[in-house]
Amino acid sequence: MTELTKRERMKLPPTEMPERDPEIRRTGFMEVNFGYDPDLAVIEAQRCLLCARPICIDGCPVGIRISDFIHHVALEEFTEAAEVIGIDNSLPAICGRVCAQEVQCEGACVLDKKGKPIHIGHLERFVADFVRENSPLEPPPNAPPTGKRVAVVGSGPAGLACASDLITMGHEVTVFEALHELGGVLVYGIPEFRLPKDIVRSEIDGLADRGVEFRTNTVIGSLDTLDDLLTEEGYDAVFIGVGAGLPKFLGVPGENLIGVYSANEFLTRINLMKAYSAKAQTPILDMRGKNVVVFGGGNTAMDAVRTAVRLGAGRASIAYRRTMDEMPARVEEVHHAQAEGVVFDMLVSPLELLGNDDSRLVGVRLQRMELGEPDDDGRRRPKPIEGDIFEQPADVVVIAIGNVPNPLLLRTTPDLDRTKWGTLVADTDTGRTSKKGVFGGGDIVTGGATVILAMGAGRRAAASIGEYLATGEW
Repeated sequence: MTELTKRERMKLPPTEMPERDPEIRRTGFMEVNFGYDPDLAVIEAQRCLLCARPICIDGCPVGIRISDFIHHVALEEFTEAAEVIGIDNSLPAICGRVCAQEVQCEGACVLDKKGKPIHIGHLERFVADFVRENSPLEPPPNAPPTGKRVAVVGSGPAGLACASDLITMGHEVTVFEALHELGGVLVYGIPEFRLPKDIVRSEIDGLADRGVEFRTNTVIGSLDTLDDLLTEEGYDAVFIGVGAGLPKFLGVPGENLIGVYSANEFLTRINLMKAYSAKAQTPILDMRGKNVVVFGGGNTAMDAVRTAVRLGAGRASIAYRRTMDEMPARVEEVHHAQAEGVVFDMLVSPLELLGNDDSRLVGVRLQRMELGEPDDDGRRRPKPIEGDIFEQPADVVVIAIGNVPNPLLLRTTPDLDRTKWGTLVADTDTGRTSKKGVFGGGDIVTGGATVILAMGAGRRAAASIGEYLATGEW
């Protein structure tokens, strides 16, 4: 294949990923994006300028050698591309689908300043899917057994990334999961139309094949504590990656009405327990033709409202107290929601959830807002418009305004330092906590964040755990 010059590469238009028609996808849980085929992947990869100093790598929380893998794609060397990605990322098919590349690797791409960045996430997804379907890679060899045992609490992205690196080092690794299925937020929080669950299972099966032991239905902090793991169970170190699974609420009257859900409960019932099925043992309210209001502006809110569309909602809306420009959700998710018919009610804040005599939700009372001065995050702070209050019908409300860590685990380990927000205090670079032999990373430390940031924390903690097990120094 003839190599293109830099000038020729810069003239190539971006290759968009094909996606399912909105009118079709809104009727079911099939994946929205089809992904690249080999021809499209090669065309997009040829746009890469192969920078001498690829700053896109600096934008990747796990440091994937981006220009190297894309160069292999451009040469149609897909297996070699997968091998490059696999050095730094054990969950590429997942990250290629759900990571916020636009503010991470793609946001750092030099082409972002002169047009449109390389679709790094699309290419990562293509490579991972191609090798899984055509020529699965041999897993990296594990180092000789060290005789050291590590407990990983939580099977979400932080825990899985940590376990992957630890098993490669030769340590014995056991992952404890409170739920009956593995994957953490990847299975209970992200809908099938964004992340098919067979892909998550495939990635986890790969870790099991390499020797990671998984135990489900095991709540650490209940029957077994962290101290039990370190003493009675004989683990030499523990990594805590249980995420932030305790929902925040609005703090307004009416949140206990029938028809009001936290996004955690709503998405867990749908994603993990298949509540949309007539055979499900955990039903959800019939949403066909109903008015559904989702409070929030992040990715979880988008997941919830787009799920409501697929459950037949007559009007599925986002209620957010700022404007579209301030919404933290991925641009792609917002565009998909708009195409699927989601209504965006901006600059409104809830005052009360209204119920009838049977304690069932019938409406919401809202306060119109306007933007004032910027807050600590740099976003303009919403403030009420005096006297501008109105009501609208609502049969279902989903509250998706954030999460904090479940206090159970930390409450049963009083010598672990916590912040005033209930998050675990852990060193950013090493994951070390105030308790010897205990490390932490992901949303339990940062609060709700992204999959790839959690994975980066898990990898950094694994490196620190390896050092601690080798030296015994704390």
